[in-house]
Amino acid sequence: MRRVIVGATPLLECAKCDGVWVDAADFERICAESEAQAAVLHHIAPRHQVGAQGPVRYRPCLRCGTMMNRLNFGQVSGTVVDVCRGHGTFLDAGELHAIVTFIRGGGLERARRRRIEDLKEEERRIESKRTQQAPKPHAGNRWASAGGEATWGLLDLIELLKNR
Repeated sequence: MRRVIVGATPLLECAKCDGVWVDAADFERICAESEAQAAVLHHIAPRHQVGAQGPVRYRPCLRCGTMMNRLNFGQVSGTVVDVCRGHGTFLDAGELHAIVTFIRGGGLERARRRRIEDLKEEERRIESKRTQQAPKPHAGNRWASAGGEATWGLLDLIELLKNR
């Protein structure tokens, strides 16, 4: 791995596979700042075929050595990257360019809106299920449950025995 500077961002580039390692803070800056994104687009050539078709290979983190997680960037980009949450991200050849293109095309904002809608729908589904499952009171029989069968709690049994 050799150190390269893209704009103001230091990267480690693999001369063998053209993959790059980006420290966590630097990757967040690339995702957030348009100047850093422009530098990536200017200095890193796009690849027509991102993510070569081959066996999935899990990589160890360059800093801590633990196996990194493979995540679809932004959950919908289609670019799967290797991430060590505290240390950084390894991107195969062309993936950094693909991610920056995704971000600049509004992909992260679309992903956020979609996630919010998914959460709202899940909340509606849970509320609907909770409303459907709520027990219905039965007049005249405090010992019966919504399904009609007797449900006895310990305190209910003690009260029943006291009243005998």
